[in-house]
Amino acid sequence: MEENGIPVWQHCIRDCGHCRCCSHQQPMGDLAEKEMDNPTFRSDTVLSDVHLHCPSKRHLMVRLNAVGQPVFLSYFKLLWSTEDLASGKHVREMTTGREQQCRSGDELCDKDRSNVNKEGELNREGVEALLDDDGDLEVVRRPPSASDLQAEDLLRDIVCPVILMKGKEDAFEDEEQECTCSDVVKIEHTMATPLEDVGKQVWRAAFLLADYILFQRDTFRCCSVLELGGGTGITSVIMGTVAKRVYCTDVGEDLLAMCEQNVALNKHLMESGDPEAPYSWSEEEIADLLDHCSVIMAADVFYDDDLTDALFRTLYRITHNLRSSCTVYLALEKRLNFTLRHMDVTCEAYSHFRNTLNDLENLQDGKMKYTVEPVKLDFCQFLVYERIEQLELWKIMAEHLT
Repeated sequence: MEENGIPVWQHCIRDCGHCRCCSHQQPMGDLAEKEMDNPTFRSDTVLSDVHLHCPSKRHLMVRLNAVGQPVFLSYFKLLWSTEDLASGKHVREMTTGREQQCRSGDELCDKDRSNVNKEGELNREGVEALLDDDGDLEVVRRPPSASDLQAEDLLRDIVCPVILMKGKEDAFEDEEQECTCSDVVKIEHTMATPLEDVGKQVWRAAFLLADYILFQRDTFRCCSVLELGGGTGITSVIMGTVAKRVYCTDVGEDLLAMCEQNVALNKHLMESGDPEAPYSWSEEEIADLLDHCSVIMAADVFYDDDLTDALFRTLYRITHNLRSSCTVYLALEKRLNFTLRHMDVTCEAYSHFRNTLNDLENLQDGKMKYTVEPVKLDFCQFLVYERIEQLELWKIMAEHLT
């Protein structure tokens, strides 16, 4: 269903940093309380790389959501100080542990290489001893040494965030005291979900878009903004610190309840408002969006071809119905996968996105003109995450021709 080209999705609205959401929370029963002590991560679930690359971060499991998935609370620090940005402290915070592990690993490898060289000298002197009766080479496997086990432990630390269970909230007290009101974003999220629930996780493209918003604060100041596929709401929360009004949309009451909670957790950054109709559009809100929206954004929503097609159709309908021209920002991560169909490493979802983006730019309907350009990723990094080369940010200028 649509109203004036706007998808009638259940949604959360932030007005001048104010949130309009339902405040209803379902109580956690005894069964959920019991399950909190035994969280299970299935092998067929999707896990965001954001948490894998922050091994030193502590993740507090705070509850189970409506479908029984563990929900965690994480703190993401905004790096405002010029000293931090200039010195690259944010990069060092993320890599220091890994560098130490690599140095330790190198030392272990040097010892192993030394041992191998000594063994090699002995083997060259007695090669015949390694051949069986038929002349085939016998490979003698060295049993795992203590150094191997140590190296495995070091590598294991890279991808295992520390999970704190319910009842250990006091472990966060020191961290909370260190965090000032203006430099920390608190986000509830899941860490492993089926593909259909990946919106409940935090993804790198959302951080990239948040970085750009903070870097271009003056550009977005006093704007009316619409986010499609807002997920946990982290990008809308960041946008809400500078924009006049932010409409954050997505599908699913459980996801929107999490988004609502995240807005409440960040009252130190923006104030929450009272919704007229939770998770729905009022006539006044639709009129306001059509009259004043000047920015549309979406982060990491291009992992499925059908969803990509639906989003671009939605973009066209909304931009066509807006009173004025607007700018669209799309952030995504180019994910490489090996496919049996191609017997090679490909990126089909990304290829489909680029093809659809080109189709939009080449559209000639006499009503709209879309100008597409990539955004250089040379702006400052305000959040601690790994800004890999597969991350991209695209800017689309949507102009009315008539």
